[in-house]
Amino acid sequence: MDQHFLSIEEFNELLNNWNGQTIKISKIELDDVDETLIQLKNISYSTNTRRIDDYEPMHALQFNGIGNVNTDSKEHQPLPSEIYEIPLEDSSLYEFNGSSFLLSTSRGVYKIELA
Repeated sequence: MDQHFLSIEEFNELLNNWNGQTIKISKIELDDVDETLIQLKNISYSTNTRRIDDYEPMHALQFNGIGNVNTDSKEHQPLPSEIYEIPLEDSSLYEFNGSSFLLSTSRGVYKIELA
């Protein structure tokens, strides 16, 4: 299947089909790559209207579930909470190629796939 851009609504609908499964999120920021495995319970979104500055996102995609993160140093550490959050922007791009999602923001690129 060809890669194509999605609306946030289409992205959400397709991604929700993965509830109950283990997903891998690869976060690429500059030269840093972190991989997180999550037993996905559900997906939610948050809105923060009381932001102090622009570094805190107004909207965020939240993956809810138990998981662990694998850093560049190859260490596995449990997630500090049962929520993995990706900050969303008005300019975020959502793509799907039939087997994985790409979410691109000004901070980095997130690849989401079944583990």
